Amino acid sequence: MSIDIHEALKALDNPARLAILAKLKDPRKHYPEQEVDPEKVGVCVSIIQESAGLSQSTISQYLTVLQRAKLVTSQRIGPWTYYKRHEGNIEELLKSLQKLI
Repeated sequence: MSIDIHEALKALDNPARLAILAKLKDPRKHYPEQEVDPEKVGVCVSIIQESAGLSQSTISQYLTVLQRAKLVTSQRIGPWTYYKRHEGNIEELLKSLQKLI
């Protein structure tokens, strides 16, 4: 298994991180102001930060935790970093949890 259930659950045990992951599920709805296609490229950190109303450093820390848990991926384009959900790993996590519960 490529995803660590304990790491993923720890990452999701924070309302703000969970909200970020939930909004990334439908990025066009939650981040309409972004110029590039958020479903292909991801959502820019600054747009996630603005939407969450938290500091840039806090959002960066939260996204790092989600990325370490393999729930999101990042892509750097020029000076900007874009994040999107790793749907395959999220599906794997859900299947693993179903087996346990």
